[in-house]
Amino acid sequence: MSTTSAKGWSYLQEKQGFSWEQYLKENDAKAAPSSCFKQAVAPPLNDFGKMMKLEANDPRNNTSSCIATVIDMQGPRLRLRLDGSDDKNDFWRLVDSGDLHPVGYCEKHRGLLQPPLGFRMNSSSWPGFLQRTLSNATLAPDSCFKKEPPSPPRNEFQVGQKLEAVDRKNPALICPATVGAINDDQIHITFDGWRGAFDYWCRYDSRDIFPVRWCEKSGHPLQSPGIKASSYKSSKMMRDPELSVSVSGSAASGSPSISPRNSQASPLTPSSGEASHLSPNESAVTSSEPDTTGNDSSEKVCVHVNHNCHCGNLIQPRKVNQMPLHFGPAPIGEVLRDMVESCIECAVQERQVFDVLKMAAPGTGKITITALHNNRTYTKRIVSYDKVSQFIRFLDGFRESLGCCENFFSLNSLPQGRQCPKCGNKSSKTANKRSDSEEDNYLVHKASKRRWSTESSESSRGGVKVHKTVGGKNSTFEAASSTTGESSHQAAAPPPASHRSPDPSDWSIEDVMNHIKETDAGLAPYVEHFRKHEIDGKAFLLLKSEMMLKYMGLKLGPVVKLCNIIDKLKASCTK
Repeated sequence: MSTTSAKGWSYLQEKQGFSWEQYLKENDAKAAPSSCFKQAVAPPLNDFGKMMKLEANDPRNNTSSCIATVIDMQGPRLRLRLDGSDDKNDFWRLVDSGDLHPVGYCEKHRGLLQPPLGFRMNSSSWPGFLQRTLSNATLAPDSCFKKEPPSPPRNEFQVGQKLEAVDRKNPALICPATVGAINDDQIHITFDGWRGAFDYWCRYDSRDIFPVRWCEKSGHPLQSPGIKASSYKSSKMMRDPELSVSVSGSAASGSPSISPRNSQASPLTPSSGEASHLSPNESAVTSSEPDTTGNDSSEKVCVHVNHNCHCGNLIQPRKVNQMPLHFGPAPIGEVLRDMVESCIECAVQERQVFDVLKMAAPGTGKITITALHNNRTYTKRIVSYDKVSQFIRFLDGFRESLGCCENFFSLNSLPQGRQCPKCGNKSSKTANKRSDSEEDNYLVHKASKRRWSTESSESSRGGVKVHKTVGGKNSTFEAASSTTGESSHQAAAPPPASHRSPDPSDWSIEDVMNHIKETDAGLAPYVEHFRKHEIDGKAFLLLKSEMMLKYMGLKLGPVVKLCNIIDKLKASCTK
């Protein structure tokens, strides 16, 4: 830790009148032992410099490695911005984080650098953009990167212990906090003296929590507890006029300055670009109010998910049980975001649910929603409502768009085991069986309606029976496809395996697609990805799960099934 950082920290604590020793004593509290944390015994040195470039995982998509730039630093923490993204998605990392690497690490380990989610240019321009970004750039040397400390063997925290924690709504801040609750590997962080809107759950080995006095040792600013924190109040803090701080954005909004004496809203936020009147050997630290999106100014709601109800045609019935029993109670914006994201994750196709959401007018959208479709990421901002009456109107329209039962999402929960009076589903088991069967019928019907290539479409006129195993029983479905220029329906069936070469490496793209559909009809919705990416027999045998997940945009379930098909083909070739 540098002398300047230490002096700056000491000056800040002296001006704010905060002392961990006095604070623990007056509150009869104990600090969590250092062994509880996934942090180095001695905070690592920060050898990075501003504008240095490195490789980091996209925090919104941890499977993607991107180029990032160091925008700001506080003690051993870096504020990073992914190149090609904007300042709204900046994030903080410790210099010993395991997902930070020197430029060239990804290539050395046979990976590919990816554009960040929300890349502002056309994806085809990424290679050129990457080359321009790295040209004449200052690359962080290997010596800057520190080894990540090991995780503690188990959760040793106890309720009531004190620690220092990152305020996730204002991630530049670290504040005094308390372990409020424990649930297996999770601990509940409550910030001393501030309302519960800033609290959160995290794993016991999170890198966002630190032992008491970590900030002092590392030179990172530590915010004092809120005014409502127990009995601890410093008379110096209450009367020192130099402690007044300006509200973030006051120049633009005309908001007045406030002081800690009357600040009731949130931990104080360091504000960039404001000058401080400290001596050259002291750290300049100014503070402001945090972003209050989703705080207590919004009314709170609780939306119950009645799993026994009909979920509509856009949600996969078999995934309904993955949804929680309720969203909230929490501020409306938080509940709305979590509910919509859960629906997108459980959708038959994410884009379909994404499309039913109305985009907010410019400057009014507070909630960002993303969806994946055909290996592309779509982003939309929607309105966050402040009143329950407004939220109810949104909920009514959202349910109608999904085509689900009126009670599927409801402000009231149905008694357990009680039949829904709207959709008549008697039990979750019965509903799921019927819904799964309906979904399988839909997939088979959709698969049978695809037109096969001229080479392999020796089909007879009339209906074609497509066989599929559902629930352990053989079922037969009638399917027909229409032919352009004909008034009657002409059935088209995939060619039998005997018409294809016994060597899979000789297969065409159509052969690969047909084999997948014949082997598992449930994979029919995904075969167009193989046409789009021109996957013939040779390419199919070389496919790895990572390729299908990262480059083809497939989900884990289908990828596992496809890997099994590929393994069986390889085994048959070696016989």
